[in-house]
Amino acid sequence: MLAFLNLSFVQRAFVAGSFIAALCAVLGLFLVLRRMSMIGDGLSHVSFGAIALGLLFGVYPYYAAVPIVILASFMILAITEKAKLFGDAAIGIVSAVGISMGVVLASISGGFNVDLMSYLFGNILTISRMELIISIALSILVFVVVFIFYYDLFSSTFDPEYANTTGISTDLVNRILAVLTSIVVVLSVKMVGVMLVSALLILPAVTSLTLVKGFRSAMIVSVALAVASVVLGITASYFLDLPSGATIVLFNAAFFGLAILEKGLTYKK
Repeated sequence: MLAFLNLSFVQRAFVAGSFIAALCAVLGLFLVLRRMSMIGDGLSHVSFGAIALGLLFGVYPYYAAVPIVILASFMILAITEKAKLFGDAAIGIVSAVGISMGVVLASISGGFNVDLMSYLFGNILTISRMELIISIALSILVFVVVFIFYYDLFSSTFDPEYANTTGISTDLVNRILAVLTSIVVVLSVKMVGVMLVSALLILPAVTSLTLVKGFRSAMIVSVALAVASVVLGITASYFLDLPSGATIVLFNAAFFGLAILEKGLTYKK
């Protein structure tokens, strides 16, 4: 175990994974309570297309993905507001376009290469030093923004009409949340892959909401469970030779299952 912890790529995975998991846990609560939890799935598909575009033109994937995914999140909001469609329909439209773009670009570049496949299924154990630095820097930026706009995010999540009457611009708050979610989705793709990002946003949040009642308590529990899932998932994936992203998600799912079981036993009492 000591030799395992001394491995530099494992240390990078633990640090980056913990930061990203904590971000997913915090933003996931807002998204779940707003009934927008599936936006992570839609934006992850867009990030796949953006990453494919970056690899095609030799641009670092994060540099290509972040602005494109942010633009896609604004498109989801615009489609929902202007076309009067339900949020899930808007997410589905943008998601389909994003994944289709990725497939077409991969075909143009000669198929799914190793780099693109790593983003499709995720492998945090291969995270580079540069990706670690970017993950930490963007994570700190997102945490600072959440801290500054915490009251606005909280108010517009639970009672948007009251928030408007108190002078809070819910449209601006929605766009801030969309930008933050876009950044977190792009960071999460490297950890768990395009196919599992939504699980990282949803599972810690719903588990904490099952266990506790207060919002702040739920946020603390959500972050703790998310980080624990990363640590346990990375450790298990290394020693059992399992895919790291899928293993992290399975630990999240196990925590959710235990929360449901505990809730059921509590009701019986």
